[in-house]
Amino acid sequence: MTRLTRLHFLTPGNYPDDRPAEGLENTLRLIEVGERLGYDGAWVRQRHLEHGISSAAVFLGAATQRTSTIELGTAVIPIGYESPFRLGEDLATADVLSGGRVAIGLSAGTPPHAELIGDRVFDGDWREYDLSYGRIERLLADLSGEFIGDEDTVIHSPGNVQRPRLQPHSPGLDRRVWYGGGSKASIRWAATHGLHLLTGNVISGEGTDDFVEAQRALIALHRSLTTRPDDLRVAFGRVLLPTDNADRTTRKKYREYVRERDARLGVAHGPRRTLFAPDVVGSADEIAERLAEDAAFADVSELRLELPYEFEEADYEQVLHDTIELIAPRFGYVSGSGRAEATESQTVA
Repeated sequence: MTRLTRLHFLTPGNYPDDRPAEGLENTLRLIEVGERLGYDGAWVRQRHLEHGISSAAVFLGAATQRTSTIELGTAVIPIGYESPFRLGEDLATADVLSGGRVAIGLSAGTPPHAELIGDRVFDGDWREYDLSYGRIERLLADLSGEFIGDEDTVIHSPGNVQRPRLQPHSPGLDRRVWYGGGSKASIRWAATHGLHLLTGNVISGEGTDDFVEAQRALIALHRSLTTRPDDLRVAFGRVLLPTDNADRTTRKKYREYVRERDARLGVAHGPRRTLFAPDVVGSADEIAERLAEDAAFADVSELRLELPYEFEEADYEQVLHDTIELIAPRFGYVSGSGRAEATESQTVA
């Protein structure tokens, strides 16, 4: 049976169109709640044109000042819209403010809604741009502290002369980069470039319509190709909706949410043959049983609880509470153990 060593949650950071401050504040409070409960990591989505977090680095900068121990991650930033160097400056600033707790989740390729905002983001015809993995490689080089120019290249600023590189330099941040891999091609690239793996409830079915079979194949491929087998991390994402401490109305809402999404299961969608994992709703006993039967879950030791869009703050808190108190311990999880392990590894580094 899987032994969980780290437990994270992923929040959408949604808000009403006319009250963004309210929703963003609620998300900051939720991360504080997660830290108090003992979660090892809090991850935020980065979405464009939607009622959600559009700048993960800025948001996490705020979260660093409201927390002290929890890992803070982005899942995921579409690199296609970003200037790698400028994004690196923002993320490195957040990481320094956090004391080294930021984790960077990325994706490559043509980003969502490019047909609507591509002309606003890019100079020139973005359809001719290379939006692939090369942007991530540039970001990794900048985060590593690579100097710009030769050894004689310096810049002059008030009070000092220095060799130029991305500032602030945050040692180790380039080792905390993840890829949201859903296909064999993306897995091969991420593994051979030393990235950790985020695998969630949406992947490409290549050779099978069975989600679990496809996900297990991707996890195995990443592990077989990784350039960092000694410290590779694989985070497994699922939507879990425990009902133990939910009232009758909320339990009904959870079940209706899952029932509506069940219609997409069991068949590949579109040219990429997209497959979806089932969401899991029920008592802690029922959810633990379902997870124990999930062969892909048995292949990992980190669980990322994916919170649904458009739920209420109280719903999110109840799901966080029931998951860490009633479900995770059934898989050997000890609250905050992953944070202690991360702190120890950073100290050694």
